[in-house]
Amino acid sequence: MFAAPNFFFTRKAVAPSSVEYLVVAGGGGGGSGVGMGGGGGAGGYRTATGLSVTPGTPYTVTVGGGGTAGTGGGVGGTGSNSVFTATITSSGGGGGGSSGNGVAGGSGGGAGSSGTGGAGTGGQGNNGGAFNGLAYPSTRAGGGGGANAVGSSLTGIGGDGTASSISGSSVTRAGGGGGTGRLTTCAGGAGGGGTGTNYDAAGNATAGSINTGSGGGAGDNNGHAAAAGGSGIVIVRYADTFAAAASTTGSPTITVAGGYRVYNWTGSGSITF
Repeated sequence: MFAAPNFFFTRKAVAPSSVEYLVVAGGGGGGSGVGMGGGGGAGGYRTATGLSVTPGTPYTVTVGGGGTAGTGGGVGGTGSNSVFTATITSSGGGGGGSSGNGVAGGSGGGAGSSGTGGAGTGGQGNNGGAFNGLAYPSTRAGGGGGANAVGSSLTGIGGDGTASSISGSSVTRAGGGGGTGRLTTCAGGAGGGGTGTNYDAAGNATAGSINTGSGGGAGDNNGHAAAAGGSGIVIVRYADTFAAAASTTGSPTITVAGGYRVYNWTGSGSITF
């Protein structure tokens, strides 16, 4: 007798042809201020669905570092770019100004003791805040721009960042750094922006939160140091009905939940689908 054919088989999962991504660059460092410094701008923030990928092709992931804090009356350093594939680049956040304008970047750095905020990059971030210019004690340097808002000229607060649920829960990233204030402290923007200094009180600025691409808080010339920007992040996800990546480098955190495979890099690496 012949055995009956077995028509039951397991279909092999195939690699995805497109993915969703979030690419956030490193935030800018706060300006140290010849007088009062401006807050660092947030790193560029890019996210979208439907990015085409080719199975078997390795794609490079670059996570940008935060810009250095301004010292000795200098402007803050610009953050480094973050990159996924050859087509998605988020620009590093602009450094906070010292005695003049903020630096352009993904989001622009806030102005120091005069001038305007640095320009943000369209589709990635916003401008930094201008110097307040009002009489003491209301004077404030500009807040750095965030992914979701322009840095404040009136209050010196950094611009707010943007929320994303790509990692499975809502997380706000890319807040601008706070500027320097007189008789007041200028907060960083929502999403990890560092706090600026109070010219008339003790305490240094705080750094942008790591792996959020947030700007660092500003310092001044009254003995209060500026702070560095936060490093960026790259996150990629696709439906878990597709196969796991063939290989990865850079030790991404990998989770499978909520119907998605999620790859989260806090350092540079690669992925092959």
